[in-house]
Amino acid sequence: QLQLVESGGGLVQPGGSLRLSCAASGFSADNYAIAWFRQAPGKGREGVSCISSAGGSTYYADSVKGRFTISRDGAKNTVYLQMNSLKPEDTAVYYCAAAKGPWSLVVSTRCYYGMDYWGKGTLVTVSS
Repeated sequence: QLQLVESGGGLVQPGGSLRLSCAASGFSADNYAIAWFRQAPGKGREGVSCISSAGGSTYYADSVKGRFTISRDGAKNTVYLQMNSLKPEDTAVYYCAAAKGPWSLVVSTRCYYGMDYWGKGTLVTVSS
């Protein structure tokens, strides 16, 4: 059974850091583009970052560029999202998702294309 499980969320002060993990089971995450999305209360889902199956290409939304870093560890079948310099507007439920489709389509749609598998999310709250 293909499954994605997010972890690492929590409460952090503005300017702080968190590292989110997306652990895959039932399939090799190396064969999929993996994305992080977030949804803040009362807002739509936003593509935050995604990484190609080979790991050599990444995308970041303008709102997180320079502060967030996506990476993958094939040995652990896990994708990470390192979040630094967190702001209150980063508060949201963060989801990871997997897509088998071509990277060119994934990146051109800001990570939305082909995301067929989703985790249940982890809550990040940035507040003093």
